[in-house]
Amino acid sequence: MKKLFIVLAISLFAFFDASAQVQYKVITSVESIVPSGLGRSRIISANEEKDYKQYTSTQTEEDKTRNKSKRGDIRVKGFDETKLLNFFNLGGIRFQNIAANDALITSKINTMIEEGWELAFVTSAVESAGKGDNQGIFITRYIFKRNKE
Repeated sequence: MKKLFIVLAISLFAFFDASAQVQYKVITSVESIVPSGLGRSRIISANEEKDYKQYTSTQTEEDKTRNKSKRGDIRVKGFDETKLLNFFNLGGIRFQNIAANDALITSKINTMIEEGWELAFVTSAVESAGKGDNQGIFITRYIFKRNKE
């Protein structure tokens, strides 16, 4: 009898856990590493949802089905853009700007958490052509998740 109860309890928990639907949201910060403060730095957050399937084509040797959507259809017109400061100014690296950006990014993360989102993953990268390249960006993606309501 105890074993039956345990099996039923485990099955019940597994059912509820499997039926929980999760949604994700990506917030991106782009911070300029262009000298002299000429770059643009922002936090970007889309307000629209897109279905990737509408912009996906399948290609095989037997059948090449092309997606007829145009690149312009993919663009998101509704998004929030929060200004950030550039890492550099005429005097070089600007640590106050980095601290200011940290404060704004922290504010965005805290707001997302207050709205029921949980920070699940963070990934970042730097784009630069290499030695002698005075231009580039530092990009960070903050991936949040929450249970669908």
